[in-house]
Amino acid sequence: MATTIRLKEFYNKDVTDAMMKKFPYKNRLAVPKIDKIVINMGLGDAKDNPKVIEAASGDLTIIAGQKPIVTKAKKSIASFKLRAGMPIGCKVTLRGEKMYNFADRLINISLPRVRDFRGVSPDSFDGRGNYTLGVKEQIMFPEIEYDKIDKIRGMDIVFVTTAKTDEEAKELLSLFGMPFRK
Repeated sequence: MATTIRLKEFYNKDVTDAMMKKFPYKNRLAVPKIDKIVINMGLGDAKDNPKVIEAASGDLTIIAGQKPIVTKAKKSIASFKLRAGMPIGCKVTLRGEKMYNFADRLINISLPRVRDFRGVSPDSFDGRGNYTLGVKEQIMFPEIEYDKIDKIRGMDIVFVTTAKTDEEAKELLSLFGMPFRK
C-alpha cells in the first residue's frame, strides 16, 4: 500500500515535470501515462490437458493479485488439432492501484532476479507507444514457490500507455525505472 501511494505521488509530480521539460506539452493533462498492464500466458498444451489452465491461472492469480480470464481459440486450425472455443491461454488486465503495485514489483524485485540480466530490450515498442516484455519463466516472481509449480511457463507483459510515439513511451517507462539495455 505504501509503495502504491509513493508511486502515484511520484508519477503526479516528478514524472509529469520531467516529461513537460523534455517534450512540448501545452498542459499537464497532455502528459502520457500508463493506462493498463496486460499479462498474457499462452498455453498451447492446454488442448491436451485441461489441468494446465487451472495451474497457469493459479500462478497468474498469485503474480497479478487478480483472477485471470481464460482465452479461447477463435478459429479451428486442423494442423494444430485446435477447434474454435477450446481454451488456449489466460490473461489479466491490471489498472489503478494493482497496476502500480505490479509495475513496482516487476521493475524493482523480479527483473533484477533474472540470471545474467542486462536490461530489457528498448526495441519492443509497437509504434503507438505500447511496450511488450516477454518473460521466459514465471519463477522470477518471488510470490511463486519453485516446489509448487508443475511446469515453467513464459508470459507476455504489455504496458499500454497514452503516449503517441515510442520515444515518449520510452521516456515515460524510463522515469518509472524500467531498466532498458544501453
